[in-house]
Amino acid sequence: MTAAFDAVYDTEICWLEMDHGPPELLHPRRWSNELEPADELVLSRCRGATLDVGCGPGRMTRGLVRRGRTALGVDVSAAAVCRTMLRGGHAFHGDVFDPLPGEGGWQHVLLLDGNLGIGGDPRALLRRATELITDTGSVLVEAHPPGVGLCAGRARLPGGTWFPWARVGTDVLHELAAAARLRVRWHAQHGRRRVAELVLAGAA
Repeated sequence: MTAAFDAVYDTEICWLEMDHGPPELLHPRRWSNELEPADELVLSRCRGATLDVGCGPGRMTRGLVRRGRTALGVDVSAAAVCRTMLRGGHAFHGDVFDPLPGEGGWQHVLLLDGNLGIGGDPRALLRRATELITDTGSVLVEAHPPGVGLCAGRARLPGGTWFPWARVGTDVLHELAAAARLRVRWHAQHGRRRVAELVLAGAA
């Protein structure tokens, strides 16, 4: 998985092949580009220490640092971690499901650019996110358009091997949040991108 992602970071477009639905067109170079309006909206909601899960080349981590926020990127790719650090961010080489620095003390966890699909089980990933945030924290996610639903299975990039992955549509976001004892505080659409903030079910 990591080698395949490393190979496409500088690619304008590529296809993510799925074993459970049509292929998905990706724009990997965007992950390294300047921030988009949807990114700016997410960053404006990050008022405390933020963990950027699946940080890739570090676009969001760097954006947080520029705003004076405490931020840490985490990625299974050593190359992604290096790219993030070269851009002035801090990053940790590891898996979100393994022990991470500051567990339970993060004010926000980011799952953008399709990263809600990490591990192929969004319910488990969201439950894991609740272990990482404070009681007043939130999980900021990006979802696919309505109608996608939940498509869980395997995916692969050109030249890569299959890895567990999922696609999550906004139409199932409330259901998935509830399964992790979260609720959707707000959601918004900017162009083709859809983002939302999830908080613990009992939070204000």
